[in-house]
Amino acid sequence: MKTALAALLLIGLTTHAFADDNPIGFQASALPDAHNERPLEMVVWYPSTTTAAPQLIADNPVFVGVLAVPNAPAAAGEHPLVVLSHGFQGNWGKQAWLASALAHQGYIVAAVNHPGTTSQDRSPQAAAQLWLRPADISRAIDAVMTQPEQFGKIAKHRIAVVGHSLGGWTALEIAGARFDPDRFAQDCSVHPQLASCTVYQQMNPASTPESKARLAADLSDKRVTAIVSLDLGLSRGMTDASLAALPVPTLVIAAGVPSKELPAQLESADLAKRLPQASTRYVEISDASHFSFMSVCKPGAMARLEEEVPGDGIICTDGDGARPREVIQQQTTALISEFLAQSPRD
Repeated sequence: MKTALAALLLIGLTTHAFADDNPIGFQASALPDAHNERPLEMVVWYPSTTTAAPQLIADNPVFVGVLAVPNAPAAAGEHPLVVLSHGFQGNWGKQAWLASALAHQGYIVAAVNHPGTTSQDRSPQAAAQLWLRPADISRAIDAVMTQPEQFGKIAKHRIAVVGHSLGGWTALEIAGARFDPDRFAQDCSVHPQLASCTVYQQMNPASTPESKARLAADLSDKRVTAIVSLDLGLSRGMTDASLAALPVPTLVIAAGVPSKELPAQLESADLAKRLPQASTRYVEISDASHFSFMSVCKPGAMARLEEEVPGDGIICTDGDGARPREVIQQQTTALISEFLAQSPRD
């Protein structure tokens, strides 16, 4: 307990230090669509020059939040954009740690809640429209780029997408990867234990010929210049040809803790082998679990989660003997920062 409390104190001190030196703003808004059928909740972290006191964002009884100044004025100049895509039954708050860290480094960072696949919205109908996840990201890019007075001006040749789990699939799709429902169904008959197969069956996105065709279509956004996947799923359904021709640099980060449901060898490592070697980097973090890329849990969070839904306490676990989650996330942030800094800018 003392170790956990000391780690949380360190996070707070580090965050306060960042806030003093490089203040960041935070805004939340709703993005309607043309027919108001798929409104999106979008949040944005961005560099600011504010001197106002920061407030905790995405803090709750389970997860540690981050500090930012709500509705702060945006800093002048151009900034690269990163858009985050959460995993199945996650939400934008689960990667607030990464959004905050990148915003302190000068990035504008946007995130959306994908309808039907969030912790608070589990609509089967919305979840089945898996092909709309990349479109959600494009809508976020549109919204941020058209409001420079709100968030700052975007450097148009530096737009990256970072996704965790199903969000990793989303990032690959928006970069140009193509999904073959028949290939995936066949693979799941060979590897039925994979969590990707279970989640896919729950969503059932290829239930009709029309939905199957939409899922297999080109879902790319040519504005995206780099992508990062964090322990992604569903990659085994992507075609070899589309992955081999992926036009943007890709960083694939895998959780190295052994897992029957989401083994690195069958997901992230397999994906990396099929991507262009010259523009792909693969890193496996040996003591990271699938959930290490979600926010740090507070003391007592595991027991609270188990009481609410037995089995959910796994969200707070990392590998046996693992470093504290915040240290794993510091390594992850450093890997992403280095990768994005080296990605082509024109």
